[in-house]
Amino acid sequence: MAKTIMVQGTCSNAGKSVLAAALCRIFQQDGYRTAPFKSQNMALNSFVTADGLEMGRAQAMQAEAAGIAPDVRMNPILLKPTSSTGSQVIVNGKPLGDRTAREYWSEKAALRPAVQAAFDSLAAEYDIIVIEGAGSPAEINLKQDDFVNMGLAKMVNAPVLLVGDIDRGGVFASLYGTVKLLEPDEQALIKGLIVNKFRGDLEILRPGLAMLEELAGKPVLGVVPFAALDLDDEDSLSGRLSARTADGLLDIVVIRLPHLSNFTDFSAFSRIPGVSLRYAEKPGQLGRADFVILPGTKSTLSDLKWLRQSGMEARLLQLHAAGTPVAGICGGYQMLGQWLRDPEGHEGGGALRGLGLLPAETVFRDAKTTVQARGEVLPQSDFWGALSGAKTEGYEIHMGETSLAEGAQPFQLLSRGAGTVPDGCVSGSVFGTYLHGVFDGGGLLTRLAGLLAERRGLALEAALPDPAQYREAQYDKLAALVREALDMERIYQILEEGKAL
Repeated sequence: MAKTIMVQGTCSNAGKSVLAAALCRIFQQDGYRTAPFKSQNMALNSFVTADGLEMGRAQAMQAEAAGIAPDVRMNPILLKPTSSTGSQVIVNGKPLGDRTAREYWSEKAALRPAVQAAFDSLAAEYDIIVIEGAGSPAEINLKQDDFVNMGLAKMVNAPVLLVGDIDRGGVFASLYGTVKLLEPDEQALIKGLIVNKFRGDLEILRPGLAMLEELAGKPVLGVVPFAALDLDDEDSLSGRLSARTADGLLDIVVIRLPHLSNFTDFSAFSRIPGVSLRYAEKPGQLGRADFVILPGTKSTLSDLKWLRQSGMEARLLQLHAAGTPVAGICGGYQMLGQWLRDPEGHEGGGALRGLGLLPAETVFRDAKTTVQARGEVLPQSDFWGALSGAKTEGYEIHMGETSLAEGAQPFQLLSRGAGTVPDGCVSGSVFGTYLHGVFDGGGLLTRLAGLLAERRGLALEAALPDPAQYREAQYDKLAALVREALDMERIYQILEEGKAL
């Protein structure tokens, strides 16, 4: 049976996901078969496994850090928000249906066996399980039937490391307050505190750490410095989404939809020297973009209405008319078509006119497509000619079925298992695709960056490192940073002691 250790945080975006990934990498480097686990994840960034099951993107990233393939058992419950009070509930990789917060709360206890079974199955195969909590364990209104934070720690006998984010301020109060809001048996599970995202002189911080240890009755196991590592984020508070100004030669703008999903689709743009990647949520923020992307969304019809009512649609159409190229990924691709129809009421029912930039129409159906795929851009003429033959790789997550008008041109040909299917659509300076991760491989991205630079009369060096090697280097940098910052000898002791709980 695996040893366990759990990373909980004082708040969302305290750095739980990244620190869990760091521990996965460190234990893997030290020769242990290690797997991540998060019982319940609420996120719009998701991933599709090789067997076509959907899980949280963070656990896929942590699995990669551990040197193993993502497995849906690592995240048995995924909640994908569809509104401020509702989510699509995905259990063991498959959609269970949409639930309001109150409905999910009433049904939550019935999902505990699925969590236990997923954990037990992983624990039988690995040496160490690194568990990530969700939000904060001090959300005292949510403690009933908890199997995400302290409830899960009790279920699987996991010692806990509690993480606080000093970059946002109030770290001493948040760590102390979190500990003191817990029940005595829950406090006993916390074996150490970690201060995360520190910028400054550690010697000035030390007196506060000593006082915190005395007040909370818990040792501080380390102070992790802030570092600009390029790792997949999943949280809506991600700093990536706050970029508003262009500081490069090429200005790539992603429209920040209210239900934006899988924003990691575009991270690779920021790795090209001379390219700015930023997000816009107001018409004026679109500026004079060189390329505009409509991203994926969990609520396509709702976000299309927002696009129209906010004035973003009008501004986007103005840019397109002036020659700015446009692309859509997944829900963004659907919006670029002529019509979106929802006869079965998956997104509230009815029909809505699209932006009309692609000769395509989408109908929402019961079945959800979740599949990994490889692609090749079909021969293109005119505007996108330089992309012809580019290789792509990624995954599809969507409920809509999109059909093209007679004579319309698909964007690429996808290989799914033993078969091939056309994907997406192209019209003039606009293209759309269902493939998440379409830019990650580098083949399409470098050609696209070169094409955009040529339109501006720029000589842009768009060479990218091998994506797999690049990610491996980022995980190694993260592990080195965290290994240096934390008392790893004490953490290994906690692992051993926790096994005997």
